[in-house]
Amino acid sequence: MRTINRIFCSMLLAGACSFGAFAQENQSYFLHTIEKGQSLYSISSMYGVTQSDIVKLNPGSDEKIFVGRTLRIPRTAANTQTETFHTIAQGETLYRLTVKYGVSAKAICDANPGLSAENFRIGQVIRIPSAGETGAVTTETATENVIPPIQGPVQSRCKEMHKVKRKETVYSISREYGISEAELIAANPELKGENKIKKGTFLCIPFPTAQVATPAQPQVTPSNSELFSENKKATERFSTIKAAIVLPFLDVPKSEAARMIEYYEGFLMAVDSLKRSGVSVDLYTYNSGSENASLNSVLSQKEMKDMDIIFGPLHHQHIKPLADFAQKNDIRLVIPFTSKDNSVFRNPSIYQINTPQSYLYSEVYDHFVRQFPNANVIFIEASTGTKDKVEFIKGLKDELKNRSIPMKSLKEDATVESLKAVLRADRENIFIPTSGNNVTLIKILPQLTLLVRDNPESNIHLFGYPEWQTYTKDHLEAFFELDTYFYSSFYTNNLLPAAINFTKSYRRWYGKDMDERYPKFGMLGFDTGYFFLKGLSRYGSELEKNMQQMDLVPIQTGFKFQRVNNWGGLINKKVFFVRFTKNYELVKLDYD
Repeated sequence: MRTINRIFCSMLLAGACSFGAFAQENQSYFLHTIEKGQSLYSISSMYGVTQSDIVKLNPGSDEKIFVGRTLRIPRTAANTQTETFHTIAQGETLYRLTVKYGVSAKAICDANPGLSAENFRIGQVIRIPSAGETGAVTTETATENVIPPIQGPVQSRCKEMHKVKRKETVYSISREYGISEAELIAANPELKGENKIKKGTFLCIPFPTAQVATPAQPQVTPSNSELFSENKKATERFSTIKAAIVLPFLDVPKSEAARMIEYYEGFLMAVDSLKRSGVSVDLYTYNSGSENASLNSVLSQKEMKDMDIIFGPLHHQHIKPLADFAQKNDIRLVIPFTSKDNSVFRNPSIYQINTPQSYLYSEVYDHFVRQFPNANVIFIEASTGTKDKVEFIKGLKDELKNRSIPMKSLKEDATVESLKAVLRADRENIFIPTSGNNVTLIKILPQLTLLVRDNPESNIHLFGYPEWQTYTKDHLEAFFELDTYFYSSFYTNNLLPAAINFTKSYRRWYGKDMDERYPKFGMLGFDTGYFFLKGLSRYGSELEKNMQQMDLVPIQTGFKFQRVNNWGGLINKKVFFVRFTKNYELVKLDYD
């Protein structure tokens, strides 16, 4: 009996040690559930940690991650200094989180613009701002008030400090904190006689009259819906939209400047079109200069802080300073070009037009299996130009394997007989080269064309890449005969009225044609300018909530924006499939 008791006690001690270890480990990490399109790079960027930090806690994640898998994200000095990331657990509510972390519901809502009562659910990660970020007095401010050494402890008259945002007033701030205007002015004498308070200044928020410093718990715990509704920002309408363009027009190579000018010219056509429909726009244009130039002179312009939206920049080195400026001043920033910057994962002000690679590929895979659920996929292994398609092909093969879709591989010099041998009569046969360059197309098109002619009863397609738009004129007949598809987030059919009319208008405005490269920057300038300026004029500050209702038909660039997480910016996930049918029709397939 004594032996049994000893064993039982040992088991209890072991259990206690395991529980303690788990509790301690749980303090050092939080959980992230992988969503479609996310990569190890994007996830590490979201949380301000390195990819190796994640791999250490999740062995094998550097080789493969998949949707629905839960990753442990380490809490490091980098991501806990000004914020805490919290994974919502079962039974937790927004109110409980305000009590747990000692921050207001408004602070949590402001730090997570993608969070709502509808998506507040188990497994969601949200950002909890630090007390300092929500309005605590900074070190510099505190040192200004010198207290004599002989003075005893002083009870602060301020419940908290509030940092003034753009367009806030004494009235709106007093309403936000449930105090009267007189109380706010009494606590901040400098407001007397002021018609307008200055953005960025700190105001003392006093305890309401007859209220103790520690308020009693509410008799009825507020629901998520009530708290989100109470802390919803007031809708702001724009009588005149102030927009800025920050691009390299001068002090850069002529070819680069020409493309930026073409973008700007298309943008001006959008502004003109909107003004004729009654939309008021004030447009400011700035030269960002070369990639090594500083943006300080641009950002120091007095009017920049009052912008409603900024378009740019081109160069990667300019994104962070411009993005930080936009976030600090609550200005939307539309980045039309690069897809390789990670600022969007932690900055809610950013709209990234060019889709990050992992999100783009994820959308393509999804569309592919919807378009070809009964496919037999044959990869044509190219001899050159395969480096930039390695990730795409690897991901597509994984997706096909998960869906039990058969696939095979052949060399690019395979004979017609070899190609015929892999065909299946019961499936759609999709040939996909592992390179998107024109050299590969030139090599494979003759053999594939012969295959189609020799096997008219077989269902055969060629599938490829956005850059094929550049080669369409050279291979148009073959594309039609092979019933070709390619994916792209931008496309325009130059035979359709919208493209024809825009091209004519551009030529009439500027006395020249647009550059033949794709995407055409004149059309990109028009599409981005028209979409965002029209959206702001229609929905004001609630643009993000109403973007899916935008019934605009762009000339070239598709738009489908999704916030990357609850605290980050928005990326464009729009992807088209363009099909050259055997009936000599060009069809743009939209899957939304």
